[in-house]
Amino acid sequence: MSAAQLVGLGRSLFDRRLTHGRTGNISVRVNGGILVTPTGVSLGALDQADLSVIDVEGRHLEGPLPTKEAFLHAAVYRARPDAGAVVHLHSTYAVAVSCLADVDPADVLPPLTAYYAMRVGTLPLLPFHAPGDPALGPIAEQAARTHHALLLANHGSLVAGPDLLTAADAAEELEETARIHLLLRGHRTTTVPTADRTEDSR
Repeated sequence: MSAAQLVGLGRSLFDRRLTHGRTGNISVRVNGGILVTPTGVSLGALDQADLSVIDVEGRHLEGPLPTKEAFLHAAVYRARPDAGAVVHLHSTYAVAVSCLADVDPADVLPPLTAYYAMRVGTLPLLPFHAPGDPALGPIAEQAARTHHALLLANHGSLVAGPDLLTAADAAEELEETARIHLLLRGHRTTTVPTADRTEDSR
């Protein structure tokens, strides 16, 4: 996965309002480390020269300072040796669901569509920590061992995949399902059978 693809995806996510302002961050595993977006730069204004390199422990190796949430990316890569990319978004509907008081923290969203069931599966809600709080790292690492998609309370989504496009697809499916879930609140619904949900336990 090239730096150009990471930059292009960042701009696409921003242009489609899947993250806003200078929120959200994305990364890919590369030879010698993890390529990650920098601190203080909008995903809509990325340049290849802006990208940082960290190691799997979250240490800054090269380039500008990484996002203050680089430790979350590193935690997911440690938990998931098969992960090639991580996408963290502050997308509107996923954030809205992360603020609800009446959700199951073990599985926040119901499997309303086949693609959600296949691309996300079960979605745990991690307890609130201020953005950049390293205390969230061990919690995220533990959860990521059995789930490739996480929802951070009052914050946003964190999704891993074998490559950047797969991780982004899952993050977008999570956002769309959050939107559908909110539209259906108060209505009786049917869900995808449990047997059709992705398995992600090791």
